[in-house]
Amino acid sequence: MGRSDQVTTATAARASGDLATGTTPGAPRRRMRVPAALLGLTPFAAYVLLFLAIPTVLAVATGFFDADGGFTLANVAGLLDPAVLSAFGSSFWVSAVTAVIGAVVGALVCYALLGTRPDGALRAVVDSVSSVLAQFGGVMLAFAFIATIGIQGVVTVLLEGWGLDIYADGVWLYQVPGLLLPYLYFQVPLMVITFMPAMEGLKPQWAEANAVLGGSRATYWWRIAFPILAPSFFGSLLLLFANAFSSYATAAALISQGSQIVPLQIRAALVSETVLGRENMAGALALGMIIVMVVLMYSYSLLQSRTERWQR
Repeated sequence: MGRSDQVTTATAARASGDLATGTTPGAPRRRMRVPAALLGLTPFAAYVLLFLAIPTVLAVATGFFDADGGFTLANVAGLLDPAVLSAFGSSFWVSAVTAVIGAVVGALVCYALLGTRPDGALRAVVDSVSSVLAQFGGVMLAFAFIATIGIQGVVTVLLEGWGLDIYADGVWLYQVPGLLLPYLYFQVPLMVITFMPAMEGLKPQWAEANAVLGGSRATYWWRIAFPILAPSFFGSLLLLFANAFSSYATAAALISQGSQIVPLQIRAALVSETVLGRENMAGALALGMIIVMVVLMYSYSLLQSRTERWQR
Protein backbone atom coordinates (compact mmCIF):
# COMPACT_ATOMS: atom_id res chain seq x y z
CA MET A 1 0.00 0.00 0.00
CA GLY A 2 1.44 3.37 -1.05
CA ARG A 3 1.68 6.47 1.07
CA SER A 4 -1.30 8.07 -0.66
CA ASP A 5 -3.43 5.00 0.05
CA GLN A 6 -2.47 5.13 3.73
CA VAL A 7 -3.47 8.81 3.97
CA THR A 8 -6.80 8.06 2.30
CA THR A 9 -7.49 5.17 4.66
CA ALA A 10 -6.68 7.29 7.76
CA THR A 11 -8.92 10.10 6.52
CA ALA A 12 -11.78 7.69 5.92
CA ALA A 13 -11.37 6.19 9.39
CA ARG A 14 -11.37 9.63 10.96
CA ALA A 15 -14.52 10.57 9.03
CA SER A 16 -16.31 7.40 10.08
CA GLY A 17 -15.37 8.10 13.72
CA ASP A 18 -16.74 11.63 13.46
CA LEU A 19 -19.99 10.29 12.02
CA ALA A 20 -20.27 7.77 14.83
CA THR A 21 -19.84 10.47 17.48
CA GLY A 22 -22.14 12.92 15.73
CA THR A 23 -19.49 15.53 14.91
CA THR A 24 -18.81 17.21 11.62
CA PRO A 25 -15.80 15.80 9.73
CA GLY A 26 -12.83 18.11 10.08
CA ALA A 27 -14.48 20.20 12.82
CA PRO A 28 -12.49 20.77 16.06
CA ARG A 29 -13.61 18.57 18.93
CA ARG A 30 -15.41 20.41 21.72
CA ARG A 31 -14.75 19.72 25.35
CA MET A 32 -17.58 19.39 27.85
CA ARG A 33 -17.85 22.63 29.79
CA VAL A 34 -19.56 22.99 33.13
CA PRO A 35 -22.02 25.93 33.10
CA ALA A 36 -20.92 28.91 35.13
CA ALA A 37 -24.21 28.80 37.09
CA LEU A 38 -23.39 25.32 38.40
CA LEU A 39 -19.93 26.47 39.45
CA GLY A 40 -21.50 29.38 41.33
CA LEU A 41 -23.78 26.99 43.22
CA THR A 42 -20.87 24.81 44.32
CA PRO A 43 -20.09 26.72 47.58
CA PHE A 44 -23.77 26.76 48.56
CA ALA A 45 -24.17 23.08 47.69
CA ALA A 46 -21.10 22.22 49.77
CA TYR A 47 -22.46 24.25 52.68
CA VAL A 48 -25.86 22.51 52.53
CA LEU A 49 -24.20 19.12 52.28
CA LEU A 50 -21.77 19.63 55.17
CA PHE A 51 -23.96 21.55 57.62
CA LEU A 52 -27.48 20.36 56.77
CA ALA A 53 -27.69 17.11 54.83
CA ILE A 54 -24.94 15.11 56.54
CA PRO A 55 -25.84 16.19 60.12
CA THR A 56 -29.50 15.44 59.44
CA VAL A 57 -28.74 11.97 58.11
CA LEU A 58 -26.41 11.23 61.04
CA ALA A 59 -28.92 12.51 63.59
CA VAL A 60 -31.77 10.46 62.18
CA ALA A 61 -29.61 7.36 61.68
CA THR A 62 -28.68 7.26 65.37
CA GLY A 63 -32.32 6.64 66.19
CA PHE A 64 -32.14 3.21 64.54
CA PHE A 65 -29.19 1.95 66.59
CA ASP A 66 -28.76 1.02 70.21
CA ALA A 67 -25.84 1.81 72.49
CA ASP A 68 -23.90 -1.21 71.18
CA GLY A 69 -24.32 -0.17 67.53
CA GLY A 70 -26.93 -2.79 66.70
CA PHE A 71 -29.96 -2.02 64.57
CA THR A 72 -33.17 -1.54 66.56
CA LEU A 73 -36.63 -0.04 66.23
CA ALA A 74 -37.02 0.43 69.98
CA ASN A 75 -36.12 4.13 69.77
CA VAL A 76 -38.71 4.77 67.06
CA ALA A 77 -41.29 2.86 69.10
CA GLY A 78 -40.42 5.18 71.98
CA LEU A 79 -42.11 8.00 70.07
CA LEU A 80 -45.40 6.53 71.30
CA ASP A 81 -44.40 6.96 74.93
CA PRO A 82 -46.85 9.24 76.80
CA ALA A 83 -44.07 11.68 77.76
CA VAL A 84 -42.97 12.04 74.14
CA LEU A 85 -46.54 12.37 72.88
CA SER A 86 -47.17 15.02 75.52
CA ALA A 87 -44.09 16.94 74.32
CA PHE A 88 -45.29 16.77 70.70
CA GLY A 89 -48.74 17.93 71.81
CA SER A 90 -47.28 20.91 73.65
CA SER A 91 -45.12 21.80 70.66
CA PHE A 92 -48.12 21.61 68.33
CA TRP A 93 -50.20 23.70 70.73
CA VAL A 94 -47.62 26.48 71.14
CA SER A 95 -46.83 26.50 67.42
CA ALA A 96 -50.48 26.61 66.37
CA VAL A 97 -51.48 29.39 68.77
CA THR A 98 -48.51 31.62 67.99
CA ALA A 99 -48.82 30.94 64.25
CA VAL A 100 -52.53 31.87 64.11
CA ILE A 101 -52.19 34.97 66.28
CA GLY A 102 -49.00 36.03 64.51
CA ALA A 103 -50.55 35.51 61.08
CA VAL A 104 -53.69 37.52 61.90
CA VAL A 105 -51.83 40.40 63.57
CA GLY A 106 -49.18 40.45 60.85
CA ALA A 107 -51.84 40.47 58.11
CA LEU A 108 -53.55 43.44 59.79
CA VAL A 109 -50.23 45.29 59.87
CA CYS A 110 -49.76 44.58 56.16
CA TYR A 111 -53.30 45.83 55.48
CA ALA A 112 -52.57 49.05 57.36
CA LEU A 113 -49.41 49.57 55.29
CA LEU A 114 -51.22 49.29 51.94
CA GLY A 115 -52.05 52.99 51.96
CA THR A 116 -48.46 54.05 52.49
CA ARG A 117 -45.82 54.70 49.87
CA PRO A 118 -43.56 51.68 49.15
CA ASP A 119 -40.51 53.96 49.26
CA GLY A 120 -41.76 56.07 52.15
CA ALA A 121 -40.16 56.49 55.55
CA LEU A 122 -42.86 54.54 57.40
CA ARG A 123 -42.53 51.51 55.14
CA ALA A 124 -38.73 51.60 55.46
CA VAL A 125 -38.96 51.71 59.27
CA VAL A 126 -41.48 48.85 59.41
CA ASP A 127 -39.44 46.71 57.02
CA SER A 128 -36.23 47.33 58.95
CA VAL A 129 -37.80 46.65 62.35
CA SER A 130 -39.53 43.51 61.07
CA SER A 131 -36.31 42.18 59.58
CA VAL A 132 -34.46 42.67 62.87
CA LEU A 133 -37.18 41.38 65.21
CA ALA A 134 -37.87 38.32 63.07
CA GLN A 135 -34.30 37.20 63.80
CA PHE A 136 -34.27 38.31 67.42
CA GLY A 137 -34.54 35.29 69.69
CA GLY A 138 -32.65 32.89 71.86
CA VAL A 139 -31.11 33.86 75.19
CA MET A 140 -31.35 37.60 74.49
CA LEU A 141 -35.10 37.44 73.94
CA ALA A 142 -35.59 35.22 76.99
CA PHE A 143 -33.57 37.63 79.14
CA ALA A 144 -35.60 40.58 77.84
CA PHE A 145 -38.85 38.96 78.97
CA ILE A 146 -37.38 37.83 82.29
CA ALA A 147 -36.20 41.37 82.99
CA THR A 148 -39.57 42.78 81.95
CA ILE A 149 -42.25 40.39 83.21
CA GLY A 150 -40.21 37.92 85.23
CA ILE A 151 -40.79 37.32 88.93
CA GLN A 152 -38.73 40.44 89.73
CA GLY A 153 -39.25 42.11 86.37
CA VAL A 154 -39.83 45.82 85.98
CA VAL A 155 -43.45 45.47 84.81
CA THR A 156 -44.18 42.76 87.40
CA VAL A 157 -42.98 44.91 90.30
CA LEU A 158 -44.86 47.92 88.93
CA LEU A 159 -48.11 45.97 88.67
CA GLU A 160 -47.65 44.55 92.17
CA GLY A 161 -47.45 48.12 93.45
CA TRP A 162 -50.89 48.66 91.93
CA GLY A 163 -52.23 45.52 93.58
CA LEU A 164 -52.12 43.27 90.50
CA ASP A 165 -50.19 39.99 90.73
CA ILE A 166 -49.75 38.39 87.31
CA TYR A 167 -48.34 35.25 88.94
CA ALA A 168 -51.15 34.69 91.42
CA ASP A 169 -51.98 31.35 89.78
CA GLY A 170 -48.38 30.25 89.24
CA VAL A 171 -45.20 31.33 87.49
CA TRP A 172 -46.46 30.68 83.96
CA LEU A 173 -43.53 32.44 82.26
CA TYR A 174 -41.24 29.49 82.94
CA GLN A 175 -43.72 26.93 81.62
CA VAL A 176 -45.16 26.17 78.18
CA PRO A 177 -47.76 29.02 78.30
CA GLY A 178 -44.91 31.41 78.96
CA LEU A 179 -43.53 30.72 75.47
CA LEU A 180 -46.50 32.37 73.77
CA LEU A 181 -45.44 35.99 74.29
CA PRO A 182 -41.75 35.51 73.36
CA TYR A 183 -42.68 33.50 70.27
CA LEU A 184 -45.18 36.14 69.15
CA TYR A 185 -42.38 38.67 69.45
CA PHE A 186 -40.73 37.20 66.34
CA GLN A 187 -43.76 35.58 64.70
CA VAL A 188 -45.57 38.83 63.90
CA PRO A 189 -42.54 40.47 62.17
CA LEU A 190 -41.94 37.28 60.19
CA MET A 191 -45.54 37.38 58.97
CA VAL A 192 -45.11 41.00 57.88
CA ILE A 193 -42.03 40.07 55.85
CA THR A 194 -43.57 37.05 54.14
CA PHE A 195 -47.12 38.32 53.57
CA MET A 196 -46.48 41.92 52.51
CA PRO A 197 -45.37 41.01 48.94
CA ALA A 198 -48.69 39.20 48.40
CA MET A 199 -50.65 42.22 49.63
CA GLU A 200 -48.69 44.46 47.29
CA GLY A 201 -49.47 42.04 44.45
CA LEU A 202 -53.15 42.98 44.51
CA LYS A 203 -53.79 44.89 41.28
CA PRO A 204 -55.75 48.17 41.39
CA GLN A 205 -57.68 47.05 38.29
CA TRP A 206 -59.43 44.37 40.35
CA ALA A 207 -60.78 46.93 42.82
CA GLU A 208 -61.79 49.23 39.97
CA ALA A 209 -63.65 46.43 38.19
CA ASN A 210 -65.44 45.58 41.43
CA ALA A 211 -66.51 49.22 41.88
CA VAL A 212 -67.70 49.50 38.27
CA LEU A 213 -69.86 46.40 38.70
CA GLY A 214 -71.43 47.88 41.84
CA GLY A 215 -69.54 45.85 44.40
CA SER A 216 -68.81 47.23 47.84
CA ARG A 217 -65.44 47.30 49.60
CA ALA A 218 -66.49 44.31 51.68
CA THR A 219 -67.42 42.44 48.50
CA TYR A 220 -64.01 43.16 47.02
CA TRP A 221 -62.13 41.79 50.02
CA TRP A 222 -64.40 38.78 50.54
CA ARG A 223 -64.93 37.67 46.91
CA ILE A 224 -61.77 38.90 45.17
CA ALA A 225 -58.87 39.78 47.46
CA PHE A 226 -59.28 37.04 50.06
CA PRO A 227 -59.46 34.12 47.57
CA ILE A 228 -56.32 35.48 45.89
CA LEU A 229 -54.47 36.05 49.16
CA ALA A 230 -55.62 32.80 50.79
CA PRO A 231 -52.79 30.58 49.44
CA SER A 232 -50.17 33.13 50.50
CA PHE A 233 -51.81 33.63 53.89
CA PHE A 234 -52.03 29.94 54.71
CA GLY A 235 -48.53 29.39 53.32
CA SER A 236 -47.19 32.06 55.67
CA LEU A 237 -49.22 30.45 58.47
CA LEU A 238 -47.46 27.13 57.84
CA LEU A 239 -44.11 28.91 57.79
CA LEU A 240 -44.85 30.50 61.17
CA PHE A 241 -45.91 27.12 62.54
CA ALA A 242 -42.67 25.52 61.36
CA ASN A 243 -40.66 28.41 62.79
CA ALA A 244 -42.20 28.01 66.25
CA PHE A 245 -42.12 24.21 66.13
CA SER A 246 -38.36 24.16 65.54
CA SER A 247 -37.42 26.98 67.94
CA TYR A 248 -35.13 25.88 70.71
CA ALA A 249 -32.92 28.57 72.22
CA THR A 250 -35.67 30.78 73.67
CA ALA A 251 -37.48 27.80 75.21
CA ALA A 252 -34.23 26.38 76.59
CA ALA A 253 -33.45 29.69 78.30
CA LEU A 254 -36.92 30.11 79.79
CA ILE A 255 -37.81 26.52 80.72
CA SER A 256 -34.89 25.39 82.82
CA GLN A 257 -36.61 22.32 84.27
CA GLY A 258 -38.50 19.62 82.44
CA SER A 259 -38.75 18.69 78.77
CA GLN A 260 -42.16 20.02 77.88
CA ILE A 261 -41.64 20.48 74.13
CA VAL A 262 -39.87 18.36 71.52
CA PRO A 263 -36.63 20.41 71.17
CA LEU A 264 -36.17 20.21 74.93
CA GLN A 265 -36.87 16.48 74.80
CA ILE A 266 -34.01 16.16 72.34
CA ARG A 267 -31.75 18.12 74.69
CA ALA A 268 -32.71 15.85 77.57
CA ALA A 269 -32.00 12.77 75.47
CA LEU A 270 -28.56 14.08 74.56
CA VAL A 271 -27.49 14.95 78.10
CA SER A 272 -29.15 12.01 79.84
CA GLU A 273 -28.64 8.30 79.25
CA THR A 274 -31.80 7.25 81.05
CA VAL A 275 -34.53 8.92 78.98
CA LEU A 276 -37.14 6.19 78.56
CA GLY A 277 -34.38 3.74 79.44
CA ARG A 278 -32.86 4.01 75.97
CA GLU A 279 -29.93 5.72 74.39
CA ASN A 280 -29.97 7.46 70.99
CA MET A 281 -33.54 8.57 71.63
CA ALA A 282 -32.60 12.00 70.30
CA GLY A 283 -32.31 10.57 66.79
CA ALA A 284 -35.84 9.17 66.92
CA LEU A 285 -37.18 12.52 68.19
CA ALA A 286 -35.31 14.29 65.40
CA LEU A 287 -36.93 11.90 62.91
CA GLY A 288 -40.36 12.84 64.23
CA MET A 289 -39.58 16.54 63.89
CA ILE A 290 -38.20 16.08 60.38
CA ILE A 291 -41.36 14.28 59.26
CA VAL A 292 -43.48 17.16 60.56
CA MET A 293 -41.22 19.75 58.91
CA VAL A 294 -41.21 17.93 55.56
CA VAL A 295 -45.01 17.84 55.52
CA LEU A 296 -45.18 21.53 56.41
CA MET A 297 -42.62 22.62 53.84
CA TYR A 298 -44.21 20.52 51.09
CA SER A 299 -47.61 22.06 51.85
CA TYR A 300 -45.98 25.50 51.90
CA SER A 301 -44.43 24.95 48.46
CA LEU A 302 -47.81 23.90 47.04
CA LEU A 303 -49.48 27.02 48.39
CA GLN A 304 -46.66 29.23 47.12
CA SER A 305 -47.03 27.79 43.61
CA ARG A 306 -50.72 28.77 43.67
CA THR A 307 -49.81 32.25 44.87
CA GLU A 308 -47.33 32.79 42.03
CA ARG A 309 -50.10 32.29 39.47
CA TRP A 310 -51.68 35.60 40.50
CA GLN A 311 -48.38 37.48 40.78
CA ARG A 312 -47.21 36.85 37.22
